[in-house]
Amino acid sequence: MSTATPAATSPSAGPVPQDWIGGLKENVKFDIVSGFVIFLIALPLCLAIAIASGAPPIAGVITGFIGGIVGSLLSGSHLTINGPAAGMIVVVLGVVSSLADNPGDITTGFKYALAVGAVCGLIQIALGFIGAGAMTNMFNLSVVHGMLAGIGLIVMGKQIHVALGVTVKGNMFQTYAAIPSSFMNMNKSAAIIGGLAILIMALWPKVPKLSKLIPAPLLVIFVTVPLASAFNLSPEYLVKVPLDFLASFTSPDWSKVATGVFWKGVFVYVFVASLESLLTASAVDKLDPWKRRSNMNRELVGKGAANALCGFIGGLPMIAEVVRSKANIMNNARTRWSNFFHGLFLLLAVAMIPAVLNKIPLAALAGMLVFIGFNLAHPREFKHVAKIGKEEIFFMVATALGVVFIDLLWGVIGGMVLAVLVNVFRGVPIGSLIKATTNIETNGDTVTIHLQSAAGFNNFLSIRKLLDKLPKGKNIVIDYSGAGFVDHTVRERFHEFESEYGSTGGTVTYTGMSGHQPSSNHPLSALVRA
Repeated sequence: MSTATPAATSPSAGPVPQDWIGGLKENVKFDIVSGFVIFLIALPLCLAIAIASGAPPIAGVITGFIGGIVGSLLSGSHLTINGPAAGMIVVVLGVVSSLADNPGDITTGFKYALAVGAVCGLIQIALGFIGAGAMTNMFNLSVVHGMLAGIGLIVMGKQIHVALGVTVKGNMFQTYAAIPSSFMNMNKSAAIIGGLAILIMALWPKVPKLSKLIPAPLLVIFVTVPLASAFNLSPEYLVKVPLDFLASFTSPDWSKVATGVFWKGVFVYVFVASLESLLTASAVDKLDPWKRRSNMNRELVGKGAANALCGFIGGLPMIAEVVRSKANIMNNARTRWSNFFHGLFLLLAVAMIPAVLNKIPLAALAGMLVFIGFNLAHPREFKHVAKIGKEEIFFMVATALGVVFIDLLWGVIGGMVLAVLVNVFRGVPIGSLIKATTNIETNGDTVTIHLQSAAGFNNFLSIRKLLDKLPKGKNIVIDYSGAGFVDHTVRERFHEFESEYGSTGGTVTYTGMSGHQPSSNHPLSALVRA
């Protein structure tokens, strides 16, 4: 599989960087600097995410360096950063807990979860080879927002207790209900450290000149490690990684491979890890100064190979992580080698300075995750979706609540079912649920795509396949006049295609919208024929 060939130059960014060895020679001075900065951001987050996932702290760092070194070379994207992410915390913790021999037995649960991760990686490789990279086009965007918001609410609810130095067990109802008690029974030293971590994560980025020199997660470590020493914090409140690097690796336990709970874990791993990685790669493509387009099938193969290796040696499942990827672009990365260097620096750190890592307070890492969880479920995300339409905020809230209080998989399934039912009610015929009805008309350099019947997220995959076959550099006209209903996700996808196709020298315009009523004032709200 090969990546898409980018345009020769970008007017604002200059010539498109070479890939592979040519790119390394040409851009090493940019990529090694960005890789080092991303390493400084990633190291504490790798530890934090592993601990929150019910895994040994070192598991997160293993994922970081495998994702960087191996994942970068096999990836279908140019500027994404691979590693453990907050979006997978709930998934991994759920698998570790459900597979454990006894409640709270993290050690056995994690070894079983490693086998789940290895199988997940192998399935992702297979999905890449059969061309499943287009799977992101099958999901309602508001349901995806709801999934991420639900994950954020869970991360916040669980990590606030750790930031206060208190241990709480139970379901999410019990976890939220215990928050007042944790404040009353906090470990004051741990709480000060956790509170400082939250404040630094929230306020330090508001000083861009300084935060570019010292990323907020690194400043958290610089401030809280000496503080933990001054408070004489007990070892139980500190990170613990093996001093012997070779002792860091753990083999999976395959003894539960024949159970239903094992394969449910595999399904959830594959679903969430693949969806998040592909969505991140798509988002980063839009931020890429050279507008290079990721090969999504190769992206699945690369993530799959790295995830399989992580599962076999003791790492968490990985995704392409959006915040670190954005920071990578902001630090002038040019090629996949910045991801490689970030992984190399993580490997060197865990091999050479494990004693330093063991001085990091758990409350500091939890404070960082509380802030990250808040951003995933930020009120502005709900406000943004609410402006798109009442039905969209309904999908988002229903999915988020399902994820928090029922189960991530059932929360997403429930959100998708609701979205399909609403689309059917608003005009998508049962016969068009999977495949949209379209008609293409070519007149010189103008290609008109006539939408017929209705277009919803549920049948957009067939439209996306049609768009991918269009010749480059044409004038594409999307005609809405024959469609009784077009939902927000389809309009958003067309908007993305407009930007993507424009980078090839073509244009995308729309017609036939005058006979439709928008569901809100949002420019990309759903359209219903009046």
